[in-house]
Amino acid sequence: MTHLLDSIQSPSDVRQLPRGELNHLAQELRQSVLDNVSKTGGHLSSNLGTVELTVALHYVFNTPDDRIVWDVGHQTYPHKILTGRAARMPTLRQLNGLSGFPRRDESEYDTFGVGHSSTSISAALGMALAARQKGESRHAVAVIGDGAMTAGMAFEALNHAGVEDCKLLVILNDNDMSISPPVGALNRYLAQLMSGRFYAAAKEGAKQVLKAAPPLFELAKRFEEHAKGMVVPATLFEKFGFNYIGPIDGHDLESLIPTLENIKQLDGPQFLHVVTKKGQGYKLAEADPVAYHGPGKFDPAVGLVKSSAVPKPTFTQVFGQWLCDMAEQDERLVGITPAMREGSGMVAFHKRFPKRYYDVGIAEQHAVTLAAGMACEGLKPVVAIYSTFLQRGYDQLIHDVALQNLPVVFALDRSGLVGADGATHAGAYDIAFTRCIPNMSVACPADERECRQLLSTAYAQNHPVTVRYPRGAGAGMQPDADLQPLPLGKGEVRRKGKTTAILTFGSMLYPALEAAEVLDATVVNMRWAKPLDTELLAQVAGDHEQIVTLEEGCIMGGAGSAVMEALQSLGLVRQVLQLGLPDEFIEHGDPVKLLSMQGLDAAGIERSIRQRWPQMRPSGS
Repeated sequence: MTHLLDSIQSPSDVRQLPRGELNHLAQELRQSVLDNVSKTGGHLSSNLGTVELTVALHYVFNTPDDRIVWDVGHQTYPHKILTGRAARMPTLRQLNGLSGFPRRDESEYDTFGVGHSSTSISAALGMALAARQKGESRHAVAVIGDGAMTAGMAFEALNHAGVEDCKLLVILNDNDMSISPPVGALNRYLAQLMSGRFYAAAKEGAKQVLKAAPPLFELAKRFEEHAKGMVVPATLFEKFGFNYIGPIDGHDLESLIPTLENIKQLDGPQFLHVVTKKGQGYKLAEADPVAYHGPGKFDPAVGLVKSSAVPKPTFTQVFGQWLCDMAEQDERLVGITPAMREGSGMVAFHKRFPKRYYDVGIAEQHAVTLAAGMACEGLKPVVAIYSTFLQRGYDQLIHDVALQNLPVVFALDRSGLVGADGATHAGAYDIAFTRCIPNMSVACPADERECRQLLSTAYAQNHPVTVRYPRGAGAGMQPDADLQPLPLGKGEVRRKGKTTAILTFGSMLYPALEAAEVLDATVVNMRWAKPLDTELLAQVAGDHEQIVTLEEGCIMGGAGSAVMEALQSLGLVRQVLQLGLPDEFIEHGDPVKLLSMQGLDAAGIERSIRQRWPQMRPSGS
C-alpha cells in the first residue's frame, strides 16, 4: 500500500498535493508521531494536537522562505517529519539524534531555537521587521499555546507588534476547550468572512468615511465589538492593534486552509485563534493529556502501564511530601509554581491546601515577586521551580527578594543535566548565578534524606535560600519522617583518606565515594555552596596535599570557584582540581551516558585525578 507520507521529503511536496488528499496525509502523520514517540519517548499529546495545523501552515505558506516560529517547540514532531527528518525520528531525543525541540543548526525550517515558553511572538516580530527593513516580501508566523500566552513577554511583544506595519501572523493554539465557545459551521463561516479581503477593505473604507463624523465612528466601532463579542471572545487582541480572526477548529483543514489563505493576503499584524485538542486522534491521550504529555516508551495498543516494581522516591516526590508536612506544621507556608504543578511535585499539596497553593501560569518573573510580596506580609513562600526556569526570574530574584533580604525558599528541581530535554532545560548554572547574590544561601543535598533536611533548614532561615536537587531518584536514602533541619553552612567528612580530599556538592557525593575507595582519598560532603564551611575547609586543606572539587553544575563561577576564592582568602595555597560541567552547552541524551562523557562518574573522577597527579597510587599499595 502506498503511503502519502513516503512521498514527502519537504513542504514543497505537501504543496504539490491536491487539497483533497491533505486529510489523508494528516492521518498518516498522526500515526507516524504515535509510532515514533511510543518507541523513543517524548512529547505526545501536544504533537497529536497540532497535526492539521502543521499541514495547513506548510501547505499555505512558502516555507522556509516564510518563517514559522513554534513557541516552546514541544509540538513540532509533525513539523520535523514534513521537513525531511522522518527517517531520523527513531533517534529523537537520543545522543547525537534529533532534538525534541526546533534547532537552527538541525534544519533550515527550524527558524528559531526554542525550549522555553513565550518567545515566539518576539522572535517572529523580529523576523518580520527584518524582512521589512531588507525590502523582502515574506511572512512570519508565531504559533503560541494558550498556556504560553500567560507570560508577560508574550504581551510585551503583542504591544509592540500592534503598532508595526509588517507581515506578522500570530496563531493562538487554544487547546483548553472550556475557555472557548463551541466551534461550528457559523464560526467557520465568520472566520473566513473576517479574514477575507472584502471584509478588510470594507472595514477600512467605513472607518475613513465615519471618521468625518466622530460620534458615528465611535458608535460603529462599539457595534462591531459587540457583534463580534456574540460569536468570538472579547476583542482584547484588537486593542493591541491586531485584526482578530476566529476561533476556528484547528483540526478542520477545510476551515484552516481557506482562512490562512485569506490572511496571507492581508496587510498588517493578524491574529488567528484556533481551537485544538491535546492528544487528538489517540483516545488514551485525549482522555488523559497530562499523563501522555511526555511519556516514556509504551505500546500504543495498550497505553501506559504502571510498573509493579516499587520505585525509589524521586527528589521531586521528596519535596512534595516535605511541602505537605511542613504546611501541616506551619500555616504561614504558601506554595507557588509557574505552571509546573505536576512536574514540581505539588499535586498533593494543591489537593490538601488549595487556599495556600498558587499556580501563576508561565510567569516566572511574577512568581518570584509574588513570593516577595507575600514574604513582606509575614507568610513563608516556597517557590517550586526548575533550575532552568529560575533564569527567567533573575532580576526579580536579585531586586525584589535578595535586596530586601526576604525569607523565600526556592526549591530548584532539575538541577544539573536533564537527559533527553537537553541544553534548553539543563540546570547547569544555578550555583553560579545564585551564590554571587548577597543575602542568598545555596544548599546542595547529596541524597533524598538530606534533601528533606536541607529544605527544613532553608525554611527555618530569615533570608532567601535555594535548595537544588537533580531530576529523578538519587542514592535511595529513605528520608526521615521528621522535619529536623541541619546546621546552616556546615558540611561533613564522609570518608577519611590520605593525600587527596574530594569536596563534593550535591549528588556527586556517591560517585566520589566510589572513586575514593580506589584512590584512598578523603571525601567531604560540603552540603552548602554558600555559605561555605570555611572552618572545615581550612582543616581539610591543612591535612591534604591536593584538593578536588566536584559538582553537577558549571565549573565557571560554581562551587569549585567558591572553594578557590575561600582558600585564597584564608591564605591557603593548595593544588586544586575543579571537576564539573564544561563551558559548553551539553546536548540531549541518556543522563548516565552524558555524565560519563563529562567525566562525572566514578571512573571519570578517578581518571581525572590520576591525570592531574600521576604519582597517586591505588588504595592498599
